[in-house]
Parts: sequence; structure tokens; C-alpha cells
Amino acid sequence: MNSDYSAKTCRRREFLKSVAVLGTGWMVLRGGRLRGADAPSNKLNVALIGTWGRGEAHFGAISDENVVALCDVDENHLASAAAKFPKAKTYVDWRKCLDQKDLDAVICCTTDHTHAFVANWALNRDLHLYCEKPLANCVEEARVVRANYLKRKNKLATQVGTQRHAMENFNRVSELVRDGAIGKLSEVHVWGNRQIRRPGYLPAAGEPPKTLHYDLWIGPSPFHPYNPGYFSGGPGMNCLQWNMYWDFGSGQLGDMGSHTMDLAWNAIDAGLPTSAEAKGEPYNPEVTPVEMSATFEHPANDWRGPVTVSWYQGGAMPRSPREYVDLNKIDHGAMFKGDKGFLVADFNTRVLIPFGDTADLTYYKPRAAGETYPPVGHFQKQWTAACKGNLKTDCDIDYSGTLIEQMLLAHVAYRVGKKIEYDGAAGRVTNSDEANALLSRQYRPGWTLDG
Repeated sequence: MNSDYSAKTCRRREFLKSVAVLGTGWMVLRGGRLRGADAPSNKLNVALIGTWGRGEAHFGAISDENVVALCDVDENHLASAAAKFPKAKTYVDWRKCLDQKDLDAVICCTTDHTHAFVANWALNRDLHLYCEKPLANCVEEARVVRANYLKRKNKLATQVGTQRHAMENFNRVSELVRDGAIGKLSEVHVWGNRQIRRPGYLPAAGEPPKTLHYDLWIGPSPFHPYNPGYFSGGPGMNCLQWNMYWDFGSGQLGDMGSHTMDLAWNAIDAGLPTSAEAKGEPYNPEVTPVEMSATFEHPANDWRGPVTVSWYQGGAMPRSPREYVDLNKIDHGAMFKGDKGFLVADFNTRVLIPFGDTADLTYYKPRAAGETYPPVGHFQKQWTAACKGNLKTDCDIDYSGTLIEQMLLAHVAYRVGKKIEYDGAAGRVTNSDEANALLSRQYRPGWTLDG
């Protein structure tokens, strides 16, 4: 039997066992307290930090829990959420919110440049955590949060918000790659062609509205004057008004890159790369690059040989395996190359392209219907169930933390303009002091990642 299938089946069985245990009438929440499964108190006490945009996407999933705290730097957004959850205490400062004593779990939907801060503070308080992507804004942040989680993985459930992971196509792509549909895997190419160009930070323009706590919105990043342009755009898309700037986000790489690389990451079972190199448009000290490509080297593991993983953005694209296959028509996609053919996929579909006219696919044996990976199900509710059960989720901070650490290494290699050799165990670049200095970022006085 396929060993990877066996491992996933065991995890699934463990999850079902935990659900069965809950059904017998008991569960354990924070502090070791027992609650009867049929009791009204058999719910998580949840804090939602960031109540607009992605925050609103969680309203339905957490309506079955006790929403006891709400936090947003915009009092208008906070009031809207409070109308939905009137029993919750309200805050504008997430640091004060996290000190509320009755919390079990936290959902972080803040700006990208504060994700690692909220995440690490929540873990320090032994709170279950759902954090929207990207988990971090620099390599060091990703490593700090991941290390903190690994110390607590036996008591906390975490999930990073790459919710496209629940699409069934992710499982099917993984099965094809791991079962040899393209032969021995050697290369992976992932891309997103979004192009949002900014000349630089917006100039000062007016004063923040009294309902917006702008200094808290800036948070740990260097101060930049208020401009209403940072806050234009509708819910769920407002991040595109600020996440292209170095101090507020990680651009395309951390935004859609988190989702699209997940399509590949789920299939290739990769840890941290041993090297990274990148090239793109001229460096802008204020704005992350639009056009860029990067390549990472990964060592062999127990089921595949060494592979290279490449990322393309802003119009940079891999070469198509066939002239009649237009990869540019796939906004965000992945292509896997093996010694027998190619697999091209987007989030919802996949196409297998064997090598040569005589290819007959007789080397490939599809899985039986009962051996395919089980559906993830509702992505947010997988996390709430994990908080009450076996703590297992598909996109925990170990899995997603290594993914974003790799992606952020691309920005480091891009900025130094050469291939960097990376020691993933130590979290150090071994051939460039300049690159090592770029693994972390500077914070404003009074802000700490480890609060």
C-alpha cells in the first residue's frame, strides 16, 4: 500500500477517534477543564482580532462558538461586528484583547505586518490560533512563530488561512504526483501573474478619522504618514492597497503566493530549501517587486529525489511543456515535471501531459476509490474541531511556517542579487552577511515580537 496514503489514513483515523471520544460526552479545553458534550458551555471562547474583510469571512464558522472578544483598530468595523456578537467585549488594541482571561482561541485577521506578532503573543498565552496568511513578513518572524508552536503542538491547534487548501483538486494533484503519474519528480514551477504597481509610500494626506486608531494600524512597522489611499478598496480586497509596501506586507509573494505555493507544497512534502536565488525588476526600497522569479533547491526525502521549486510573479512565467498549452491563461497555477511527463494545475483543475507520442501511462496505477485522500471539509471548522479534539489540521504552523519561510527567502536573494546558501536548521545564510541581515526587520520602539 502507498506509504503516504497509510500515513494520511492513520491521521484521519486518529481524527475520527477524537470525534468519537467527544461524542461520549467529554472534552478538555484550556486549563484542563472538562465540559460535557451536551452542555451549553461546550463551546470555545473565541477572540476575533480584525473584524472586517477576512474577519467577516469567519462570522459563520464561529457563530456556533462563544465569541467573547472582538478587536479592530477601526471603531466602525468594530461596531459592525459587535452588532453580530453583542455579548463580546470590544478592544482597539489587540495586546489588551489577548490578556482577556477567559479566552480559549484566537482568530487573527489583522494587517500582514502584524500577523506574526498576534500569532506569537497568542501562542505565548497557550491559545489555539487561526492566523490569516501570510504568517510572517520576514524569515525571522516565520521561524520564531513556528518554533513557539512546535513547543506547544501537543496542546494547541493552529491553522494558517490558506483556505483554498480545502478544494478537492489539492488532494487529486498530490495523489498524481506521489503515485508516479509523471514519473520521477524533478522540477516544480508555481506562478501568479497579478500586477499591482506602486511608485512608493503614499504622501501625507489629511488626518485619520477619529474612529481609526492609525498608530495601532502602523503597529511595529516604521511610521508612515496617514493617507486615505491605504484604506480604500472593499472588504477582502483592501489588503491590495498596502501589502505591496515592504513595511506593510510581502507583496505578491506573501499574498497569492501563499495560496498558490500551497498547491505545490501539499504535493511535494518539502521542508526548508538549501538555497535560493531570484531576479526581477530593479529593487525599490519602498515597494516589493512586481516582476520576479525565484528558484529553490530541496534535498531528496524518503519517496522522491531532490527537486527544484521555482516561483514566478508579475508576468514572469515558466516555459510551457507544449506550444498549444498557454500557461498565461492560468492566473495562478503550478506545473510539476517528472521523467514521464508534466502535470499542470490551477486551484480547481489539472491536466496530465505525458512525454512523447508513444506514452501509454501503463507505468501509472491510479488509486482505488477507497484509497484517495479524504476531503478536508470546512476549512475553518476543521480548526475549531481540532481545538476540541486531536489538535490536527491540514495547514498548521509547522506546514505553513516552512512554506512562507521559503517564499520570504526569495525576497532576500532578490535584494542581494545572488544565489544564497541556506542552513534551515540554524536559520542562517552561509555565504552572505548582507543576506543574513535581511532575514529580520526593524520594529518601532515599544513593540516586541515576544510579548
